Amino acid sequence: MKMEIRLAALEMEQRIDGVDDLIVSGYAVIFDSPTVVFEYDGIQYSEVIKRGALDKADMSDVVFKYNHSSNVMVMARTRNKTLSLLVDEKGLKISANLAKTSGGKDLYELIRRGDVDKMSFAMQVTKDSYDVKTRTRAVEKIKRLGDVSAVDMPAYDDTSISVRDYFTAKQEMEKRAELEIMRKRLIIATYF
Repeated sequence: MKMEIRLAALEMEQRIDGVDDLIVSGYAVIFDSPTVVFEYDGIQYSEVIKRGALDKADMSDVVFKYNHSSNVMVMARTRNKTLSLLVDEKGLKISANLAKTSGGKDLYELIRRGDVDKMSFAMQVTKDSYDVKTRTRAVEKIKRLGDVSAVDMPAYDDTSISVRDYFTAKQEMEKRAELEIMRKRLIIATYF
């Protein structure tokens, strides 16, 4: 299947944990928010990611990049837990501890200054529909998420990324850890 890339506006948050961590967070996907993906002969064509599109999506090995570029090193990754993804009522919330490379530090600074404040994502779609009247494609099911990226020019302007403060990030990490423990307990209770 072909991986589709969607550039979107993103609220990004940036913070430094302790002395060294380069933490950013934001929304890479916003549900039910149509956006114009292209215009031809004055006719606009839109796309919307439907609520529930990420249910059952494979997000086990998603990378955080800058502008989806393969020419830039990976900045964070779900597989090693430097990138976390959380689907909530608004969309797909991300939190990334950027690599402490020169590229990671540069990207962090651009996010901190507000030069880069939007996000994007790459996806494999398994179910969609098209409304001829409104010229809108509705993405209903995503098979796999390939990457989330901080971007210069988003397709979805509602996205965001920014720097987070230390205490907010710690609180979110603790909540995620508690939820994971509860999830594991529920699984154990279900099978035993």
